[in-house]
Amino acid sequence: MRVDPLAFLSTELDHLRDQGLYRSLRILDSRQEASSTFDGKAVVNLSSNNYLGLTTHPKLVEAAIQAIRDFGVGSGSVRTIAGTMAIHMELEQRLAAFKKTEAVVVFQSGFAANAGTVSALLTKDDVVISDALNHASIIDGCRLSRAGIKVFPHKDVAAARTILQDLPTSQRKLLITDGVFSMDGDIGPLPGLCDLAEEFGCIMMVDDAHASGVFGANGRGTVDHFGMHGRVDIQVGTLSKAMGALGGYVAGSRDFIDFLYHRARPFLFSTSHPPSVAATCIAAVDVLEQEPEIIERLWENTRFFKAGLASLGFDTGLSESPITPVMAGEGSRAMDLSDRLFKEGVFAQGIAFPTVAKDKARVRTIVTATHTNDELQYALDAFKKVGSELGLI
Repeated sequence: MRVDPLAFLSTELDHLRDQGLYRSLRILDSRQEASSTFDGKAVVNLSSNNYLGLTTHPKLVEAAIQAIRDFGVGSGSVRTIAGTMAIHMELEQRLAAFKKTEAVVVFQSGFAANAGTVSALLTKDDVVISDALNHASIIDGCRLSRAGIKVFPHKDVAAARTILQDLPTSQRKLLITDGVFSMDGDIGPLPGLCDLAEEFGCIMMVDDAHASGVFGANGRGTVDHFGMHGRVDIQVGTLSKAMGALGGYVAGSRDFIDFLYHRARPFLFSTSHPPSVAATCIAAVDVLEQEPEIIERLWENTRFFKAGLASLGFDTGLSESPITPVMAGEGSRAMDLSDRLFKEGVFAQGIAFPTVAKDKARVRTIVTATHTNDELQYALDAFKKVGSELGLI
């Protein structure tokens, strides 16, 4: 009788259950909206990255339907063989103009954009200087590149300087930060890091996934927010969050994008976006350019919700964005908070180790432009009730 070589996984899962960290996937039974139905229950949805409500915007829906009628449901190939359609090139050109860069390459996901870019750009002789809380896709890209990895404490520009001072002048260096950190909602110190990059001859890279469609004029990201155009060599953005669809992209110089066309493995070995997705993303750029009031509504809602949590006495860390963590401490406590909120009709997902430090578990809330004040107040009332029961306020 064959012994199951994966039997050890049952023990690992039991360990998660014992710690109160085992989670079942919540099943979305409706459209991804401010109030949605998960596991058959209607809830105020505070767990979606759908910042601007574009997943259901009529312009995006119609663009997708028309593209399917015109081009079918798939491209049928990778970009470098037969899968580059005119609509893919149009999307890249529109994004480049939007980001005020020479060129853009689109990837199948933001994770692929980060990991594929870093691993293509660097070799074992190079070094990455990376914020301690940078996204997992950046960390994986660094590991795949085999470059040396130097980590500085979160947002500590002085510590990054100390690292750079000890590196050989001739060594190729990549200095990288998130624009908005996905778990804490704070903003990277981009101006100070750009100063360092110029002083020490680093390639400067920012992952603006959670800033895309949120910060800067018309949602152009933290580079625009801080006025850093021309000082950041590589900008990563997403099409999966505020843009409402799917994918990631990298913006930079024409030579750099051409290099990624030839060396970025996720680009080389993944079938290109369905034409409906590309058309949807083009329509999303149109909305950002033509309907900036959506972004202002996002920020109005963000200010309202943050003020409500603060008045209740919750610890929300250092958030500066629509991502607002509600700190709970231990992982099991965060999961209990999340589960009790769900029973009250509010979906705010619990986050614990290894995504965050063991003593910094939280529920992560994300406000969107399409939440009403009534929905947000309902959520605040639920936080007040459950937070009092758990001794968090």
